[in-house]
Amino acid sequence: MTKKRLTDSVPSESSLPDILLKGITTHNLQNITVRIPRNRFVVFTGVSGSGKSSLAFDTLYAEGHRRYVESLSAYVRQFLERMPRPEIEVVEGIAPAIAIEQKPIPKNPRSTVGTVSEIYDYLRLLYARIGKIYSADTNELVLKHTPDDVGMQAGFFEEGTKFYAGFPFPSHHDSSRHACPVRDEMTNLKKKGFFRLVFGDTLLDLNDAASWEKVAAMREADRATLLVLVDRFVTRHDEKFSSRVAQAAESCFAESGGYAVLRVVGGKTYRFSDRLELNGVEYQEPSPQLFAFNSPIGACSSCQGFGRIAGIDEDAVIPDKSLTLEDGAIVCWNSEKYRWNLEELLAAAPKAGIAVDVPYAKLSQASRDRIWKGIPDSGFKGIWPFFAEIEKDAGYKMHLRVFLSRYRGYATCHDCEGSRLNPDARMVRVSGKSISDVARMNIDDAHAFFQNLDISPFDRKVADAVLQEIRKRLGYLLDVGLNYLTLDRLTHTLSGGEFQRINLSTSLGSPLVGAIYILDEPSIGLHQSDSARLITLLCKLRDLGNTVVVVEHDREIIEAADEVVDLGPRAGRLGGEVVFHGSVEAMKESGSSLTAEYLQGKRSIPIPEKRREAVFSSCIAIEGAMQNNLKNIDVRFPIGVLTCVTGVSGSGKSTLVNDILKKGLLREKDILKEKVGTHRSITGGWLIDRVEHVDQSPIGRSSRSNPVTYLKIFDDIRALFAATPDAKARGWKAGYFSFNIPGGRCEACAGEGSVRIEMQFLADIEAVCEDCGGLRYKPETLEVKYKGLSIAEVLDLTVLEAIDVFRTEKAISRKLAVLDEVGLGYIRLGQSSSTLSGGEAQRLKLASFIARADVEHTLFIFDEPTTGLHFEDILKLTRCFEKLLQQQNTLVVIEHNPDIILQADWVIDLGPGAGDRGGSIVGEGTPEEIAGMDHSLTGIHLRPFIGSGRTKKE
Repeated sequence: MTKKRLTDSVPSESSLPDILLKGITTHNLQNITVRIPRNRFVVFTGVSGSGKSSLAFDTLYAEGHRRYVESLSAYVRQFLERMPRPEIEVVEGIAPAIAIEQKPIPKNPRSTVGTVSEIYDYLRLLYARIGKIYSADTNELVLKHTPDDVGMQAGFFEEGTKFYAGFPFPSHHDSSRHACPVRDEMTNLKKKGFFRLVFGDTLLDLNDAASWEKVAAMREADRATLLVLVDRFVTRHDEKFSSRVAQAAESCFAESGGYAVLRVVGGKTYRFSDRLELNGVEYQEPSPQLFAFNSPIGACSSCQGFGRIAGIDEDAVIPDKSLTLEDGAIVCWNSEKYRWNLEELLAAAPKAGIAVDVPYAKLSQASRDRIWKGIPDSGFKGIWPFFAEIEKDAGYKMHLRVFLSRYRGYATCHDCEGSRLNPDARMVRVSGKSISDVARMNIDDAHAFFQNLDISPFDRKVADAVLQEIRKRLGYLLDVGLNYLTLDRLTHTLSGGEFQRINLSTSLGSPLVGAIYILDEPSIGLHQSDSARLITLLCKLRDLGNTVVVVEHDREIIEAADEVVDLGPRAGRLGGEVVFHGSVEAMKESGSSLTAEYLQGKRSIPIPEKRREAVFSSCIAIEGAMQNNLKNIDVRFPIGVLTCVTGVSGSGKSTLVNDILKKGLLREKDILKEKVGTHRSITGGWLIDRVEHVDQSPIGRSSRSNPVTYLKIFDDIRALFAATPDAKARGWKAGYFSFNIPGGRCEACAGEGSVRIEMQFLADIEAVCEDCGGLRYKPETLEVKYKGLSIAEVLDLTVLEAIDVFRTEKAISRKLAVLDEVGLGYIRLGQSSSTLSGGEAQRLKLASFIARADVEHTLFIFDEPTTGLHFEDILKLTRCFEKLLQQQNTLVVIEHNPDIILQADWVIDLGPGAGDRGGSIVGEGTPEEIAGMDHSLTGIHLRPFIGSGRTKKE
């Protein structure tokens, strides 16, 4: 398949030297030399474990970042990430480096797409600058007045109009909250130089004893109408007149704490305030902190800024929103005991305008509010008051606690309605929208909103710089194919690919020139139809004057690169060499590496000759899937076959598989208590015994976690060492060779191999333990050998080397062979799990299941398992899938990669678009049937692979 390379605008050769890295021995790199041309789009590729990340991140990025940090002061360095010096001899032409890696997605419940992309920070600034406050009661615009506003009002009076300018008679209180005597107030006014009061149209002179007595004898209501006279005016329409009134108003504001009054003689009274006040209610001045839901200033006091609170879950009370009230949509009232509540609702509904014969999902928000809060003067109290009464008696009645537990969960906060913000923040609007309204928009709608913003020329000038940033960053999110995400979407609900693309758009939002951008598989989670946009974006980054280095396996991105650096020839200690460096054309013509052979078509992943038949007489069936953007769809997953769920990014794949299928089955088996995605029913769960989600999360966060401990191989290895003559002679059991418990481990580092040194005023340093030299064990422990190797040397073996060492130990060699089968033959047995990539962690989990003979009748769910995998590794992955299927298991895979889709027995294609334009079933069938559908984007991209004459699997 020929792809157009987007290199028409490649900049000319820079006068600066190329980036030269010479004598690199980081990790498994074999003393290689690499010259990277500046201002080019360069792809590092090769089989998994060949050294791509070691070259890109542990060498190129580490050295660029280290040199930049070293140029800063000691005070600044303590706040920045410290990276170890890479093992390299010569570095020339290095520039500051920026890495966009596959980082763990933040689990913080306050982290959203808007906050991670920094767009929400600019929104807060925008609303603080030009936001307008509207009264919650009357929806009137709340304004604070300036002295010029008072002068402008006076300018509207007719020529010759007489009026007074003053402020309300003061009413101070002492420390005990008692009102100060009226005579004391008048004395204070005289001391400040105010000698006249205005009562109606009458002037009272404070130098006159009769006036004192009159004021002192006034009722409280009359005294509230008194004005302290600041100035008297006769209206004249000239420039000096408005200025004089403004000066008088400024004095009024200063003396009264923010109030000024103009009283026309024989006419109206005009009141002004320099506070944000309307109808006696004072509002908070907008500031960026007011719109921050992670700050006590802006957060909703009920949910503390989380948007959700523990309470009655709407989805549990009304699980099937396609039912009407008459049909029993409110399940808690379907029992005989509580049915009278439903009867009261049905009786009161017609007068309240609530349709009882319309599906709940189609009822207006006003109707839903009445159902939940109650209908006044009707006898119907509402769902929330109903549960409130149940809770009163639940403390001493077990059956009521059980009843409540069925409907408890995390529900949207009633007070802020999920916006997370307090009422003051929600009353501020820009172009008729509050900041929470904008946060609920998807990126497409938000971009259109800010492109057509309806604000005054003055506000546009004030907010011009902020608006440009917001539009630019929204545009970058569109460029990376995330138009379907909403700004308030929680980051922990994103896929790894979506999160990485947000990081990419954030970097583009603050573009540097002359930097090195290093990206780790930006194509993750991206449908083939979106690849061209990503390539355009990478080229745009290059055209700004940067060097773009991408670690990638995707065929289209490799073919779009200016240069390719192919590492290999194999993984681990068999890799670490540059097997090709040059243009894509040269690689296709003369390259002899595994990557080149796949690009040339000499190698390919064979398509199954015969697919397993998808039998639907016994299947897992989901009816009425309506979570997020799913359009009330019915989906069937056949048992005993490989089902692939495909579709463009944001079409609803993860929602269907993870939120409904996985959680629904786990909840049915009483394994999970979490909320399940909205649907009518799931049937067929009895056909499987277990559900296993094989994702890319780390297998362990501790440095003690490693492949052999995860697969339980280390127990057998320690038993072998305990069985040696030396160990028996010393009386050492298997536990003595563990680095987790006292015994044979080094106690100076507690078996960690490294120690943390606390630095005053500087960041802590992690150094190799001096006592054991990083080997984790005492010297006497290392004296015990198995086949000439100490326990530390065994942990340093690669899987391939260990297979040879333990070939006579069936239990160990069988599990090690599975690791090699899944493409992890290059990893070290004792390699810390924290150093494994997401793809490696996923394959390690897969190996643990294949190695167990008792795994059958299990539903395995994989979410983009090809992440981080080379073509050769995908071939190994398909063989692992085949083994799991032979063990009578069922596989459901979310995937974009054509090589995996073509292995499927059944394909469910969702779409046709993303977000609101997705959520429907575009097509179902075999890969060949999907490829024949003109309306399926997935099918269109499958056709070249099916029609390319690729070899069939025997």
